[in-house]
Amino acid sequence: MRPLNLTEPVPARIAIYQVTKWPLWMLAFRPYFLAGGLLAFLSIGYWLLILTGHANWHLTIPATLWHAHEMLFGFTGVVVVGFLLTAAQTWTGIPSISGKALMLLTLIWVSARLAFFIVLPDVGNINLLAVIVLQLAWWVGAITALANMLLKARSKNNYQFLAILSVLCALNTLYLLLVLNNNMKLALAVVDTAVLVISLLVGIVAARVLPFFTAKGLLLSEQVRTPKIDKALLYLSILAITLFFISKLFLSSISPALIVAIVAALHLIRAKLWWNAKVLKVSLLWSLHFSYFALGVGLMMIAFSFYTNVIPFKDALHFITIGTIGMMILAMMTRVSLGHTGRTLSTPKYISVAFALVLVAAITRSILPLIIGSHFAWQISALLWLVAFLLFLIYCTPILTRRRVDGRRG
Repeated sequence: MRPLNLTEPVPARIAIYQVTKWPLWMLAFRPYFLAGGLLAFLSIGYWLLILTGHANWHLTIPATLWHAHEMLFGFTGVVVVGFLLTAAQTWTGIPSISGKALMLLTLIWVSARLAFFIVLPDVGNINLLAVIVLQLAWWVGAITALANMLLKARSKNNYQFLAILSVLCALNTLYLLLVLNNNMKLALAVVDTAVLVISLLVGIVAARVLPFFTAKGLLLSEQVRTPKIDKALLYLSILAITLFFISKLFLSSISPALIVAIVAALHLIRAKLWWNAKVLKVSLLWSLHFSYFALGVGLMMIAFSFYTNVIPFKDALHFITIGTIGMMILAMMTRVSLGHTGRTLSTPKYISVAFALVLVAAITRSILPLIIGSHFAWQISALLWLVAFLLFLIYCTPILTRRRVDGRRG
């Protein structure tokens, strides 16, 4: 028998195999929620350094456009995809992407984040070109993985998610192409449209989970269902997004304000119908209810911004991006992380504090600029956001990187 040689390297394929068997790669929510939490913390941390003058910006893309891209298409995109790829396994009974494939898709997403910071002399916008290719590859890979599950199971009720992800992919690509061609005004209009598309997604997901979670968490005998409002919101939201997109990119004489106001009112009515005061005792419930309520308020603020300068459009939009998208993502990531790892749906008090901090960050960013000045309000809001997501990372990183407590796979 040949003597053991401890100096021989371990074959690369064995090392990769071992890595892909880590709990982190068992299901999409694990790496994607962790990646989303890290990006939420690191990108806003860097953004705060820029706002306070402690970091210089030297890239070809303006800092504000990088910030918008990373928070919407980077952070929100990866969490949405992680949620859908995980939920689809429950919906269809078909195993979701895992192991090597999930690891590769995650590597592409990480590479897209790093590609922004490629700086090569005399090569121009090679970083933006790299981001376009990598982001598109990631979206296509994620959509293909989801489509494979839904189409195999003929889960027609969930095909709408394929359409929404495809629209976000198209808007992401268009956004980067416009930035590449220095058309910053239209690029901002595209990213604003993407916020409304994600608001549509929030409305659809909320209709599925909020009544169910509330009834289950409060031990109620039945859920509060709103089928007529759900249907009306779907079609009116699509109309509002379409009118907004047309008004910003093609025909400025068109105003989506009235339709947006109607959509906002329907969201507020539905939020009232779903509300139960007992949710205030359960942080995983009140955080979802408040984030959904913020959607109706934010959309109403957007509608009013078309008629008055008292409410700036960007401030209204940030009430949604922080108060709705940010807070709902934080609450859903926490709940899904607990539920899909076999843990009880209870959180320590500091996670409740994290939820509250994001809500306060939304109010600070959107309303306080009228009182204390924009720049200072932005800094406070960013700081509150940082603390909230740091608390999330402290709590959920061990959960996301370890095996289920009940021994099952997932």
